[in-house]
Amino acid sequence: MEGHHQFHHKNQRQQQNLHLHQNISSTTINVVDVVDRFPQWSIEETKEFLTIRAELDQTFMETKRNKQLWDVISNHLKEKGYHRSAEQCKCKWKNLVTRYKGCETMETEAMRHQFPFYNELQEIFTSRMQRMLWAEAEEGSKKKATQLSTDDEEAEESEAISQKGRNRKKKKAKIVSESGGSSNSFFTNLKEILDEFMRQQLQIEAQWMEAFEARENERKLREMEWRQQMEVLENERILMEQRWREREEQRRIRDEARAEKRDALITALLNRLERQ
Repeated sequence: MEGHHQFHHKNQRQQQNLHLHQNISSTTINVVDVVDRFPQWSIEETKEFLTIRAELDQTFMETKRNKQLWDVISNHLKEKGYHRSAEQCKCKWKNLVTRYKGCETMETEAMRHQFPFYNELQEIFTSRMQRMLWAEAEEGSKKKATQLSTDDEEAEESEAISQKGRNRKKKKAKIVSESGGSSNSFFTNLKEILDEFMRQQLQIEAQWMEAFEARENERKLREMEWRQQMEVLENERILMEQRWREREEQRRIRDEARAEKRDALITALLNRLERQ
């Protein structure tokens, strides 16, 4: 009985190992298929993809279900010789947006080095922001026009009741004419604000470049001054060493002269003693 149970457990382990090997093999095949189906995007292909996506950005913002738009982008890429599915295009866009948001806190040079498509995405999002501002401005003007037209209808109804209604209608008509001019001035002011914003951005970038160049020039100047100081110190060291050698040479000459005089005196004394 015990041997029968052992054989049953052994058979179950063999079946589990067989299923495990089959799952690993199927997973490996799926991974290889995925790698074969999804080759890496080239720079030219990505730029072409961003150009098509920029042209359809407004449609993307107006449509909630955008699967058909990704199909359109896929078809455009196929016409250019790049075979990408709609899902691949959608995943590529999400990855590019994620990298763009991560590069917003970097320096300009580092940003362009890390993410070469920063300028294309910045242009897309800047155009989107301008369209949103214009849409909000138009929506506000439409609300004002609707409100004014409602007031005009009320004025027409009240005209049949009393003379005050006529006065109100004239007053509302005057407000409408004035609001038309204010709407035009509003759009003009909005355009001036956008132009001023772009001018400030360009000015900030120019100031940053000037500051960068000033820091670079200051660094070069400090390096040059340091080199000059090092040369001066080296020359002073060589001059001091030369002076020390000259003093040593003079001391040696004096010592030799003293030694010769001393020897001469000793010789003279010895000769005198010998004569005596």
